[in-house]
Amino acid sequence: MIGISLRMLRFHAGGYLAAFVAMFLGAVIVIGCGGLLESGIHRAAPPQRLGAAPIVVTGDQRYHGTASDEVFAERVPLDAGLADELAAVPGVTGVAADVSFPVRRTDDGRELTGHGWSSARLAPAALVRGAAPSEAGEVVLPAGFGTGVGATVELLVGGGAARYRVSGLVDGAGAIYLTDAEAGRATGRPGKVDSLGVFTAPGTDAAAVKRDVAAVVDGRQAAVLTGDERGRAEDPGVMSEGEDLIPLAAAFGGLSAMVTVFGVAATLGLAIRRRQRETALLRAVGATPGQVRRSVVGETMLLAAAATGLACLPGPYVGRWLLAAFAEAGAVPETLAYRAGSVPLIAGVCTALLTALAAAFVAAHGAARTRPVEALAEASVEKRRFGTVRIVAGLGFVAGGAALALGTARADGPDAAGVATPAAMVWTAGVALLGPVLAAVVTAALRRPLRAVTGFAGHLATENARARIARLTGVVVPVMLAAGLALSLVYMQTTQAKGARDAFEDGLRADLAVTSAAGGLSPATVGEIARHPGVAAASAQVTSTGYIEPAELSGPLVHEGDAGEGAPQPPTMALLGVTAGAVEPTTAFRAASGSLDALDGATVALPERYAGPYEIGDTVPMRLGDGSRAALELVATVASRPGYETALLPAESLLPHTDGGLVPQILVTAEPGADRARLARALAETGPGLRVVDRETLSELRAEQDDTQAWMAWLVLAVVVGYAAIALVNAQIIATGERRREFGLLRLAGAARRQVLRMMAVEALLVTAVGVAAGLLVAAATLVPLSLSVLDAPVPAGSPWILAAVIAAALGLTLAATLLPTLALLRDRPAAAVAGERG
Repeated sequence: MIGISLRMLRFHAGGYLAAFVAMFLGAVIVIGCGGLLESGIHRAAPPQRLGAAPIVVTGDQRYHGTASDEVFAERVPLDAGLADELAAVPGVTGVAADVSFPVRRTDDGRELTGHGWSSARLAPAALVRGAAPSEAGEVVLPAGFGTGVGATVELLVGGGAARYRVSGLVDGAGAIYLTDAEAGRATGRPGKVDSLGVFTAPGTDAAAVKRDVAAVVDGRQAAVLTGDERGRAEDPGVMSEGEDLIPLAAAFGGLSAMVTVFGVAATLGLAIRRRQRETALLRAVGATPGQVRRSVVGETMLLAAAATGLACLPGPYVGRWLLAAFAEAGAVPETLAYRAGSVPLIAGVCTALLTALAAAFVAAHGAARTRPVEALAEASVEKRRFGTVRIVAGLGFVAGGAALALGTARADGPDAAGVATPAAMVWTAGVALLGPVLAAVVTAALRRPLRAVTGFAGHLATENARARIARLTGVVVPVMLAAGLALSLVYMQTTQAKGARDAFEDGLRADLAVTSAAGGLSPATVGEIARHPGVAAASAQVTSTGYIEPAELSGPLVHEGDAGEGAPQPPTMALLGVTAGAVEPTTAFRAASGSLDALDGATVALPERYAGPYEIGDTVPMRLGDGSRAALELVATVASRPGYETALLPAESLLPHTDGGLVPQILVTAEPGADRARLARALAETGPGLRVVDRETLSELRAEQDDTQAWMAWLVLAVVVGYAAIALVNAQIIATGERRREFGLLRLAGAARRQVLRMMAVEALLVTAVGVAAGLLVAAATLVPLSLSVLDAPVPAGSPWILAAVIAAALGLTLAATLLPTLALLRDRPAAAVAGERG
């Protein structure tokens, strides 16, 4: 059977080449996405600056005991005193504490990172000139800084400018070193450290030392890391943002796999349909249905094995490229390493092989079940017969899409896209399976208009479509995939961006916003700005994320693993540190009960959605962004848009639990009648590195923060829809290529080349119309519920030119893939084409 299949492939190389390309590209994308998924699971980050320490102790970023093992948004700090305890562990020769804080040069604005001198041995960073800092006001700079030992430099540190004497220079770049005490003050969390590097004696059993170190930190929110895990201590985002790579890769891979399934099925089905006369002859001379089916399946699996085998070579490189692209866009940390073993390869190969097998069975089913007497007749005239299983499956997917659409409409605005993406996949599958029915309906609806506009060419085109509805469906499905996914993904992103922008602008009442090139402002700056002439109110804006701690987790800290499905799942809640008395003049927050002016000390104002179990004056147990527990008095409740709920805390209470320990932004409301431009200039001159922007600029800056999401959407669109476009071209070329004999008959009957071309152009227009109509159906079913959730309106946000561009691209690709093969086929002599000869 294998030998026969190989010989058959040689005689049908042209048709199967397109199927080979579709399977190869689909397997490459799926293998690459599988690598991304495994990288997100491993979250390996080879250490850079902490590489000299074989063991690193850092804060455990996990909120253990919750159902999904949540990740704290801020770095979980350690007590500096833990270093002495670790130093007493047998086999430990030294412990180096590490902290990090932002630094900026005042002369050229260059961004640097500051550390305490004790952490220099972790890199390691060696002195090339001078000495280590020994007192406050001394700094060690990189040798390439352009400043010599003994010189004085001005740096923005800890929210303000300070002058330092250069005591020494080290190799490397991008890091400066202060004394440990001054570095601790610069972080805003004195007595706390980010990580502790543990050094062991030569020949010591590192595993035994790790166990002893773990025993010392047992009962604390700490993690003991070795190997590639140590990079997590350098960048805690590896845990939170690295985990985000899992659903991102799953959604990306799922979309790719779905497009691969239907793209390969359509292309392969058309390729097999080209040999329908050959299959009919085999049935007429006595071949059994099983023999026909085995022949087709054998050829297909040989082709699929070759395609997927080749895809295993570039697949991992595509995964690495995608991870690098995500890191460049800021979606994942740059330190996250690509770690993919054999699982993505096996998954990609299995997906491609199963797709090809299913497509081969579907394509061979019609000819295999035909009685020998009918076989030759069916080779010339397609018999309309839609499988019951296909129709039932299509209706099942439509029902699933409807359920997901309802879930999308009921979801909170920020979460709606997470439901809408799988909904788009399910709707696409349902429309693709019901393709023959939809193609017949749309063709019947367009029959008269096309004939009226295009004349006899339209008549021939519509009759061809009616007679060959299966062939029409084969070329329509790729058009539907490309158009439907393009419209769904692009308008999904624009709608989400519009919803986030509206929520931000609706919550803003301030006229100006003050930031600092130093990475933040000191808390004292808020009062200084509030007392400035022309300022009516000034409020700190300190952002973080936290949780209301469930009663089940109020006991001793849970230190390992998640607790499964039955465990509590506290909702993630945005935290905002503000200045009491200035909240209402600068923001849209209003107290539904209690008073926002009472936000002072250990207090909180909760969104109404989460304040149900509590009364004003009750104590609310919370876990803040750095994992710290806080017992806060409820002094007010606030109304919020669903999905954008924010708990308000006093800025001075929240600041110690943030990474920077500084105020990122101060909102300022000007006094009535004050010149805002002049006030902005005056505020900018009150301190070095201060930046002041107006409300409009602040909204624009906020919109720029959404560029990462937009960039990700465009990347997914380019890969997934690009593959669908390739499948579209392949399918159209195959469908046109099988009509060589038909074109010869038309020309023998008197049709000129231009008349055949005109007929094919009308058919391409019909294919585009049916495909785009199906794509619009998928997009509407996906986007209307999304828009209702995000914008409270059924129409998604975005330019209508997006729709026009998608339609134009679909029409252009379909016309090109139809007319170019037609021109090539029309070069043959009519008689030779009918006889099946070349010439």
